[in-house]
Amino acid sequence: MQKKKRMWKRKLALIIVILVLISELNWTVEDLWKSPPNKDYVHCVAPSSLYKSPPESRGYLLVHANGGLNQMRAGICDMVAVARIINATLVIPELDKDSLWKDSSNFSDVFDEDYFINSLANDVRIVKKLPKELASATKVVKHFRRWSGVDYYEKEIASMWDENKVIRAAKSDSRLANNNLPPDIQKLRCRACYQALRFAPPIEAIGKLLVDRMRHYGPYIALHLRYEKDMLAFSGCTHELSPKETDELRAIRESIPWWKVKDINPVVQRAKGYCPLTPREAGLFLSALGFTSNTRIYIAAGEIYGGDSHMSDLQSRYPLLLNKEKLASYEELEPFRKHASQLAAIDYIVSVESHVFILSYSGNMARAVEGHRRFLGHRKTISPDRQASFSLNNALSVLVFRLLQVLELPTNTFLVSIRKALVRLFNKIELGTMKEGEELSNHVIAIHRGRQGSPRNRKGPTTGIKPMDRFRSEEAFYVNSLPDCLCQRELSYTNDSHAIA
Repeated sequence: MQKKKRMWKRKLALIIVILVLISELNWTVEDLWKSPPNKDYVHCVAPSSLYKSPPESRGYLLVHANGGLNQMRAGICDMVAVARIINATLVIPELDKDSLWKDSSNFSDVFDEDYFINSLANDVRIVKKLPKELASATKVVKHFRRWSGVDYYEKEIASMWDENKVIRAAKSDSRLANNNLPPDIQKLRCRACYQALRFAPPIEAIGKLLVDRMRHYGPYIALHLRYEKDMLAFSGCTHELSPKETDELRAIRESIPWWKVKDINPVVQRAKGYCPLTPREAGLFLSALGFTSNTRIYIAAGEIYGGDSHMSDLQSRYPLLLNKEKLASYEELEPFRKHASQLAAIDYIVSVESHVFILSYSGNMARAVEGHRRFLGHRKTISPDRQASFSLNNALSVLVFRLLQVLELPTNTFLVSIRKALVRLFNKIELGTMKEGEELSNHVIAIHRGRQGSPRNRKGPTTGIKPMDRFRSEEAFYVNSLPDCLCQRELSYTNDSHAIA
C-alpha cells in the first residue's frame, strides 16, 4: 500500500513539474520582441548639491586612448573622471592609430568634439590642444595603474603636479575602478559616456539613415556577429574552420607581440564558453528562440572571416540579412570606408536603436551596446549563455525544490535534465543525439529567460581569487551602470531635474 502511495506521489510530482515547465517555457511571438519590465528605472545622473564647478586646473592631462572604438570610448570617459579627480585640464584624447585596424581617424573624425567640450564644461576644463607655451615642454609619461580608485589618483598622480605641468597617460583602458568610487564621479562617467560623447555629425546622420531604413519594414534584430579574423586569431577559436584557416589564424596570433598567449587549445576554449558563436550557431540560436525566417536582421560586424563559406547556413535560415553595405549606397559609405572606428560607430548606432540586440560574444562592442541600452530603459538585449547552467526564477525554484523535498524525491531529478549550456546543445546537434525543434527550443528558451537585459545591480567581483583577478572579474561599469546612474522613479530625487525620464 505504502509503495503504491509513493508511486502516485511521484507521478503527481512529475505532472506538477511538467506543468510548471510548460508555463515557464510558454514564449509567445510578442515575448520575442517585448523588452523586459523596466521597473520604473530612470536616469539619475545630475550632480549632487555638494558638486562644484571644476576647481582651478593644476596642469594638463594628455591621453592616448588605446584599442578599438568601444575600448577607446570607455577609456575616454574614464579619463574625464580622472581629470576631475586630479584637477587637470583634459586635452582632447589621441585615438589609437597603431592597433590591428591601422585607423588614421582623429577624435573629431569619430566624435563631436565641440559638443563634448561644451557638454562637460561644468565638470572638467577640456581644450583641443596644449597651449603654445607648453607645446615643447617636458611631458612625463605615466602608465596609470589599472582599476584604481580615487585615493591612487589624489595621492600618487596628483602629487606629480609639483614637478610637472603636463602628464601623459600612456593608456586609457581600465584605469579606473568599476566600483567604490564617489557617487558624483560615477555619475560624471555616465554623463560623459551617454550624453557628452556622441558621434560626429556625419556618422550620426548615416547611422540614423540606416536605422530608419531598417525600421521601415517593422522591428529588427541587431546581431553583433563577432566572427572576424582578429577575434578568432586572438581567442584561438577554430570550430568549423578548415585546417588552412586555422593555420592562418595561428600565424597571426604568433606574429603580434602584445598578444601574450600563443598556444591555445580551441576545444577547451570553446567548452569554457570563450568563443564567439559561429554564424551557423547564431542561426541555430535564433531559430531555437523562435524568430521566424522572415525576421529582419542587421549584422553589426566587420568582414566575416571566410565570407559566404561561413555565412551560407545563416543566410539560408534568414534571407533578410542586412548590413551597412547592403543598406547604404557605395557613395553614402565612401567617406567612412577606410576607417574601422567610423564603420564600427555606424554599427553601434544601429545596434543601440534596434528592437532586439543579440550578441554572439561578450567583447567591447557588445558590452558597450548592452550598457547603453540598459541606460536608455533596459531595451531588450539577449546574451547567449555559453557557460552557466539553467536555473528557474527564485520563486519557482523554491516551489519546485520544496515540492520534491516534501515528496521525498531527489531534488536534482528535474533540474539536471535541463542544465544544458549552448555549446553542449550545439554539440548534441552536430553528433545527431538531438534534433532541431521543440526539444532544442525548450532548452534554449529556458536558459535565456533571465538573460534579456532586465534591471539588476552590477555584479561584483568573484570571491576567493587574487586581487587583480578580482578586479578583472567584476562586471564593467559601462556594461551596467545600475545603481550608480539609474534609480527607480519613486525613489528618485524630489527635484525633477535629477531624474531624467
